Order: sequence, then C-alpha cells, then structure tokens
Amino acid sequence: MPIKFDDILNSFEFVSFGSGNEAFLCRRTGQVIWRSESGDLDGLEEELPDNVEEDDNYIAIPGKHDLDLGTRLVFAFVREALPGSHDEVSRIFGKKGAYDRFKRLLSERQALERWYEYEANATERALREWCKDNSLELVD
Repeated sequence: MPIKFDDILNSFEFVSFGSGNEAFLCRRTGQVIWRSESGDLDGLEEELPDNVEEDDNYIAIPGKHDLDLGTRLVFAFVREALPGSHDEVSRIFGKKGAYDRFKRLLSERQALERWYEYEANATERALREWCKDNSLELVD
C-alpha cells in the first residue's frame, strides 16, 4: 500500500511535538491514526486496536529523538555552518531552554534559515530511510 510522504512527515511532526503524542500507520490501509494523552485532537482521533503495539498491521511513526535528530543534528550543523562555535553551543545545551537560545544565536549570526533548511533536509532523509527500512512504499 503506497503511503504519502506528507502523511508520514505530518505524523512525525505530531509525534515530535509533545510527549504523549503517538501516531500509527496501518500497513493494510495506509491510514495514519493519531493518539494524544492530552485528548485534544478535536475529532481526529480514531479507534486503535487495544494491542496496537503488538499488531503487525500497525507501525508506530517515529519522533525526532527516535531518529536521532536532536542535539546530534545541532552539533553536525554547528561543525558545518558555525566553525569555532562548538564550546558556545555546548554551553547553551547544558541548560534548559537550549533550543530557544540556540535559535537566538543563529538569528544573531544570520544562520537561522540555513538551520531550518538543514534540519528539514536531515528530517526528510531520515524519514525516507525509516520508510525504506520498514518496507513502506512512498508516493510524493
């Protein structure tokens, strides 16, 4: 069953957005079902089987941390785009609120748009690889 890449990407963003957010792809139908502990999906939430985690017909959509797209990606970008800033960025990520401070630093150095592009490209590559690893056929 071919699956739209945008459906995978939107579900990935939902899962990555907050703890307690989950999304499952039904391999039979290609439908993605979202679930949130907060319960505020405004009718988007559909019934999942009770044993969805063990059901081979369903696969959990990964989030940012599942695909290692957190601080590892930040430091890869820093090496490439902000050479000599590793220690400063390390200090930023040693405290709460790191991403906001990191984005402020990028903005000050006119590198924020480059970061967004870098992050989007890395996310797309990682999701496409995840789909390939899970034998999911994508359509764009």
